[in-house]
Amino acid sequence: MKTDVEELSPTRVKLTVEVPFEELEHAFDETYKSLAKQVRIKGFRPGKAPARLIDRHVGRGAVISEAVNHAVPELYNQAVQEEELFTLGQPDVEITKLEDNDELAFTAEVDIRPKFEVTDYEGIEVTVDDAEATEDQVEEQIANLRERFSTLIGAGRPAEVGDHLSIDLSAAIDGEKLDDVQASGISYEVGTNTMLEGLDDTLVGMSEGETATFTTTLVGGEYEGREAEVTVTVHSVKVKELPELDDEFAQMASEFDTMEELREDVRSRMDHTRRLQQLSQARDRALEQLVESIDVSLPDSVVEDEIKRRRESLEQQLEQSGLTKEAYLESQGQSEEEFDEELTKGAHTAVKAGFVLDQLALQEDLTADQSELSQYVVDQAQRMGVSPDQLAQHLVESNQIRVAYTEVVRAKAMDLVLAKAVVTDESGNVIEQETEETEEFEGSEEAAEVAEAQDEESQESAGSGSEQDEQPSAAEGTSDEGAASAAKE
Repeated sequence: MKTDVEELSPTRVKLTVEVPFEELEHAFDETYKSLAKQVRIKGFRPGKAPARLIDRHVGRGAVISEAVNHAVPELYNQAVQEEELFTLGQPDVEITKLEDNDELAFTAEVDIRPKFEVTDYEGIEVTVDDAEATEDQVEEQIANLRERFSTLIGAGRPAEVGDHLSIDLSAAIDGEKLDDVQASGISYEVGTNTMLEGLDDTLVGMSEGETATFTTTLVGGEYEGREAEVTVTVHSVKVKELPELDDEFAQMASEFDTMEELREDVRSRMDHTRRLQQLSQARDRALEQLVESIDVSLPDSVVEDEIKRRRESLEQQLEQSGLTKEAYLESQGQSEEEFDEELTKGAHTAVKAGFVLDQLALQEDLTADQSELSQYVVDQAQRMGVSPDQLAQHLVESNQIRVAYTEVVRAKAMDLVLAKAVVTDESGNVIEQETEETEEFEGSEEAAEVAEAQDEESQESAGSGSEQDEQPSAAEGTSDEGAASAAKE
């Protein structure tokens, strides 16, 4: 077999393969075995008809076509391995010459992983947020915990902003009552303006047992956009009473005996959470710097696949949440063009980051063993709320084991970058690198939930600018050597 490789671009090649017919003997043998079981020739049992009679029965052209279809994938893979190509996706194959008892020739155009080196990844300098929680932040979490243990008591006065009311609502258009637009016993906090325009202004100053009517535009349902007369009746007016922040509160809200102990526990949890956030920030920002420092061509097909995957993922999420894309864009304050631009930019970043981490893994001979893959499955299963056995079975059945391997190796490559980075906080303190999460803190369930809530709020505001979490699903190469794939909500 003779193979010639033509570079069409830094990320795409054209293979020209020429094969003498004598090298197709194995393909013809398999073809004759398969056809012999299918055809019925008088005097011969199924599977026993000789080749010359099969040629005569089905036609020599059909035999050659079947043999070529069997041979080309094997010949293509052989050529890829001999030329040491890291291919991505399926090739575009064209038969250019096919002469019986002479020669088979074909071309195959395919995307390949770009060739480049990851250099200067040691000593990347990144700055992360300070980890130590301020007193104001601790008190904010204590206040949130205090809110959870508040009680509602009768106000004994007309309603004011911030009061909690029990109300009935009904609506009418042109004097005709709308049976579908009414509700009883609604709990509502005055001033939140979360229901009907004009409701909050009407409720202020109303007392228990009073009824008032106001005009507003209906939102949602059959009468959306119609102007209606809405009648509201107030059944109760209550105010929120907060418990005193004393030792009695600490004993009620946690396992601690004093407020001092509760505050220290909340502070410790917040510091722990923020240290983990520091590590996450450091990873994201180090990867962002590394990716930006490397110039590498990206295969169009891989980027397009990633864009398509992201679109489909968003559409699925919107469908599950019952939102339209228009409503989503409005909530994000984006136009269709801005959304497409951001999506495309994110896809490019994710694919490029995947290539960079894969190349670093190759340079440093990073691999994943069975125990690491098993741990990955356990961790992912826990996050997804399924059993490890279920996830493992899914990965095998969907042929995604390679994706899992790639994710593990990329994570190790990122660990290597982070271990060699110089990380400081905003106050100029050097952050010691940690490769494993610290042990679980012990304490009250309530205080733990407060810390988790703080974690979520901080993550929303952190804005790292990196999309590493989404990279591993962008694409996977067809080569079997290491994590040579290119960039999976």
